[in-house]
Amino acid sequence: MSAQETSVQYHETDVLVLGGGASGCGAAIAAREAGKRTLLVDKGKLESCGCIGGGNDHFMGVLNTDEPYDTVEDMVKVYCTPTNGLLPDTVRQWGAIIPHMIEWLTDVGVQFRKKEDGSYLRTRGFGQPGKWWILIRDGQYMKPLIAKKIREIGVDVLDNVMITRLVVKDGRMVGAMGYNVLNGEFHVIRCKTAVQALGPRATRVTTNSTRNPFNAQFPSHNTGAQYILAYEAGARIGCLDTRQIATVLPKSFGCPGMNGLTGEGGAALNYKGERLMKKYHPMLEQAPRHLFVQGLVREQIAGYGPPFYMDTRNLPRESQRVLTEELMPGDKATWKEYSEQKGVDLYNKLMEVEIGDLALEALVLRDEHFESNISGLFVGTGFQAFSGAMCGGYAAGKHASAKAEAIDAVPDVSAGEAEAERRRVLAPLHSEGGTHYAQFESAIRQVMDYYMGYVRNERGMKQALDSLARIEALKDDLIADNWHELMRTHEALVLLEMCKLVTLASIEHRETSNSTIYMRSDYPDPDPALNRLMVTEKVDGRPRISWQ
Repeated sequence: MSAQETSVQYHETDVLVLGGGASGCGAAIAAREAGKRTLLVDKGKLESCGCIGGGNDHFMGVLNTDEPYDTVEDMVKVYCTPTNGLLPDTVRQWGAIIPHMIEWLTDVGVQFRKKEDGSYLRTRGFGQPGKWWILIRDGQYMKPLIAKKIREIGVDVLDNVMITRLVVKDGRMVGAMGYNVLNGEFHVIRCKTAVQALGPRATRVTTNSTRNPFNAQFPSHNTGAQYILAYEAGARIGCLDTRQIATVLPKSFGCPGMNGLTGEGGAALNYKGERLMKKYHPMLEQAPRHLFVQGLVREQIAGYGPPFYMDTRNLPRESQRVLTEELMPGDKATWKEYSEQKGVDLYNKLMEVEIGDLALEALVLRDEHFESNISGLFVGTGFQAFSGAMCGGYAAGKHASAKAEAIDAVPDVSAGEAEAERRRVLAPLHSEGGTHYAQFESAIRQVMDYYMGYVRNERGMKQALDSLARIEALKDDLIADNWHELMRTHEALVLLEMCKLVTLASIEHRETSNSTIYMRSDYPDPDPALNRLMVTEKVDGRPRISWQ
C-alpha cells in the first residue's frame, strides 16, 4: 500500500495511555481497576517494549521493616530536592503503591529473590541510604508476563503506532494522532484524559565505544517524544539542565549498568589500581549514578585513566555467582556470550569498564494529582527506575480515571486536522530531497559528542546550537524509502528538538555542582543560587526558560 492510500482509523476511549513500558502498564492497570475504557498505544509491541522489555534485575521498594531508612518518608528526603521538580505528595503516593505493585507482579509470575527467612533480598542502589533494590530472578522474561495480564484485564492495545501529535483544545487534552510504523495506517484517538508514559529518556544522543547508537544501556527507540510532544502542546518542562544521565558499563558492551555490581560490593579502580571513588563520595560506588560517572571523569582529567576496572574478586562466592548467573544476564541476555568473547571472569579477574553514552531526561511538570498544566494530561514518568515508572504510572492512571469520570463530551478531531497531520507525517516518503535520517541523526550525535560531553563551556554550547540550527535547516530535505525509515526519521526530528532544548538549558546552568552529571570549565564552582528548578515552556513559538 502506498502512502497516499493509507487508511485512517478513529478510536475513542476514556483513558488514553501513551507508552507501553513499565509506566504505561502501571497506568493501564489503574485505569482498568477503576473500570474505565483504556487504550494503550506504543510504537513497539507490548510484550517487548520499554526499559524492562529486555530485562531488569531489580525493583526498588521501601517496605517499612526494621531495616534502616526503610520508610516512605526516607524516600521523600532523598528524592524531593530543589532541582528535580518532584513534589513530596507524589513521592508518598509512589511509596504507598509499592506493596500493591510487588503483589501484582508476583501474581503474574515475576520472581523476586528472597532470603532463607522469606524476606526479600535487597541491596543498596545509587545514592540511596537504605537497601531499596529488591532483586529479581530471570528478569529478562518478565515483560511478556506483564503484557499477557494487561491484555487479559481488558486493556485495548495498539501495537506499532507512533504518536506524532497531542491534540489540545482550549487548554484541554482531547486526543492524539499517529501512524502504524509497519503499514502507515493513520490513527486518530479521542479521549477524556491521557497519561503520558512514552519513556523517560532520549537516547542515541552521543556515541559509545561500540560506535553503534542502538547498542546502548537504555532503550534505543526513545529519543525524547515524552517531552517534545508535551512541550509542543503547551506543557511546562522541568529539569532539562539537571536530568542528564550516563552510567559505567563493561568495556564495549552497551549494558548492563552497574546496579548489580555496585550493589553486591564491586569496587571501581583507576589504572593505578586505586579505589577511585574514595576521593569523591562517602558512599563510594553506591553514590548517585551521575556522581559515580563524574568520579571517573575527574580521574580521566587527572590522568589516572582510562583504563578503569571493576573489581569483584574479593566478593563472597555467592555474590559472584549471583552476578555471573542471574543479575548480569537478567539485565541483558547476551551477557554470557560477551563474557566468553572478552574473557570476563567476575570470580578471578578485573573487568574493564568505561563511561557509557549520554542520555537526556527531563520532567513534564505535574501537580500532586500527577496532572500537567494541560487539563487532562497526566504524567506517569519521572520517578526512579522500574519501581518509580510502574508506580508513577499507576498513580497517574488512577487520577486520570477519576477525572475521566466527570467528563461527558469530548470535542471532535476534525477531518481537516487529521489530514494535515497525516500529510506532515508522511511527507518524507514523497520528498524530492536527498538527506537520509542516518546522516541527519549522525550529524546531531557528532555535535553533541563534541560540545555536550561531561565537561562543557558556554562558548562550546553556543557553537552546538549554531551547528544544530544548520542541521535543522535540512529537515525539509529528509527522505524515507519505507515505513521503518519514516519512523527513524521522525525519531531523529524529535531527538534534534530535545538536544536543542537541553543545550539551551545547560547554557543557563552556570555552575559545577552535585546536581548535574556534567562539569562547567567556565564555572568550576557550585552556585547556591542555582539550587532550584529550571522550567522551559514554549511561548510565542520559542522556548522560554525561567527559574522557580
